[in-house]
Amino acid sequence: MSDSVAVVWDESLLGYTMGGEHPLHPVRLDLTMRLADGLGVLSSDRVRVLRPTPAGADLLELVHDPVYLEAVRRAPSDPTVGHGLGTSDNPIFPDMYDAAALITGGSVLAAQQVHSGAAQHAVNISGGLHHAMRDAASGFCVFNDAAVAIAWLLGQGYERIAYVDLDVHHGDGVQAAFYEDPRVLTVSIHQTPLTLWPGTGFPEETGDAEKASGSAVNLALPNGTEDSAWLRAFSAVVPSVLRAFDPQIIVTQCGCDAHHEDPLADLGLTIDGQRASYRAMHELAHEICDGRWIALGGGGYGLVRAVPRAWTHLLAEAAGSPLDPSTEIPQSWRDDVVARGLRARPPTHMTEGGYTGFARWDAFTESRVDRSIMRTRRASFPLFGLDPDDPRD
Repeated sequence: MSDSVAVVWDESLLGYTMGGEHPLHPVRLDLTMRLADGLGVLSSDRVRVLRPTPAGADLLELVHDPVYLEAVRRAPSDPTVGHGLGTSDNPIFPDMYDAAALITGGSVLAAQQVHSGAAQHAVNISGGLHHAMRDAASGFCVFNDAAVAIAWLLGQGYERIAYVDLDVHHGDGVQAAFYEDPRVLTVSIHQTPLTLWPGTGFPEETGDAEKASGSAVNLALPNGTEDSAWLRAFSAVVPSVLRAFDPQIIVTQCGCDAHHEDPLADLGLTIDGQRASYRAMHELAHEICDGRWIALGGGGYGLVRAVPRAWTHLLAEAAGSPLDPSTEIPQSWRDDVVARGLRARPPTHMTEGGYTGFARWDAFTESRVDRSIMRTRRASFPLFGLDPDDPRD
C-alpha cells in the first residue's frame, strides 16, 4: 500500500532528556529503533532513514513567541525564566533549546519529504510534542513540533490539513495553535478531561465560532475504554469528519499512552489495538489524500513493554510491510533490556492477544462509550453537514 517512506532518525535525538526519573525517557526511542531494526523493518527497499537538522528561529517563530524562544535559550543558566520551564513536568536540562529544535526540525523534514513527493509517508517517532504553547512549555513539551510542521505546510499553500491526535491526553497545544484557522482540522481522541490532565478537549470545543467553526473535533472517552470500544468510537467519528473536510495531507500524532499498562493514564488499549489504529489512519490517508501521511510519536511511558512494540508496528505499517502480531521479539533485544537494568520485564512477542474486532456504531445503544460518541457527533457533525443520528454519516 505504501510507496516510499522517510523515517527521521539519528541518535542525537536522544539528547531530549529531562532526567533519569522523568517519564519521558529517551530510552523508549532507542529501544524502538533497535527493535524495528532487529525485525528488519528499516531494511525495506521502501524505507529511507534521514538525519534531521535543528529548526531555525524562522521555523520556530511560525508558532512560538520570540520572547519564549529566548527564555528557552537562557533557561540552563537562568532557571527563573518562567514560561513553564523549571517545573517537575518541564525541568530545565543542558542544551535544551538545541535538543527541542532538533526534534522540531525532524518533524519539518518529515513534512518536507511528503510535500515534495520524495516520500509518500514520513515518520518521526521523536516528534508529537503536542502540548507546548505559543509562549510556554507544557506537559513535557518545549517546542510544538507538530504545530510548526503544520504551519510550514500552510506556508507552502495547503488549504486543508487534517491533524489527528491518538494520544491519551488532549492535543491542546496544536488545537490552540489553529483554533481560529479554518485551513486546519484538529481531531483528538483522548481520555475524558474530567479525569486526566490537561483538563481540556470537551466535545463542545469545536473551533472559534466566528473564524473557524468546526475546525476542532474532540472525542473524550471514559476511563477503561478497551480496544474494541476505542475502535468503535474512532470509526464512528474520525472517518466521517475527515471525508467531509477532504484534507490534502494528514498529520497524525501517534502517542501510545492509551496502553493499558501506561503509568500516567487510564485507558485500556493493547498493543494490538494501537496497531489497528495505525492501520486505520494509513488506510484513510490512501483513501482521502493519495497517501500523503506524516506520522509523529508523542506520549507513551511504558518504556519497555509498550512504546517499542507500538511504534515498531507504526513504522512497519507506514512502510507497507505490517508485522504479523505473533512475531517473536529477538532474544538479543530482550537481553539488551535486561543488561540496561530496566525494571520492566521485556515482552516476548509483538502482540498481547488483544481483540480488535468491533461492532460499528448505531444510534440505539447506551454504553458509556456510545454516550461519548453521541456527544461528539452532536457537537461537531452538523458543522460538517453531517447527521449525528445517522450511522451512515
